[in-house]
Amino acid sequence: MALSMKQQYRSEIGVVSEILQITMECGMQGIIISSIARRANLSHYTAMEKCQKLIDFGLMESRTDNKSRNFVITEKGIKFHHEIQKFLEIAQEIKIRY
Repeated sequence: MALSMKQQYRSEIGVVSEILQITMECGMQGIIISSIARRANLSHYTAMEKCQKLIDFGLMESRTDNKSRNFVITEKGIKFHHEIQKFLEIAQEIKIRY
């Protein structure tokens, strides 16, 4: 099955930015991985892989309570997300593909 020419693939920075945005919207209570995967349109495995990378760099935290594991953005993650947004806006303005 051929993909449409209009199909756009997100860069890793786009995916990471989206995950950070989703976790930021959920606040301090956090969000479970299946919700991140669904909202970011990622497989469960890919979502876990990206979240683990963000945790490793201190941009997100994982919290376990009542048998569920929630992901929460950190202060550093919020700052990083704002910087990514600035970069993406400038890249779009000067038509750099990211």
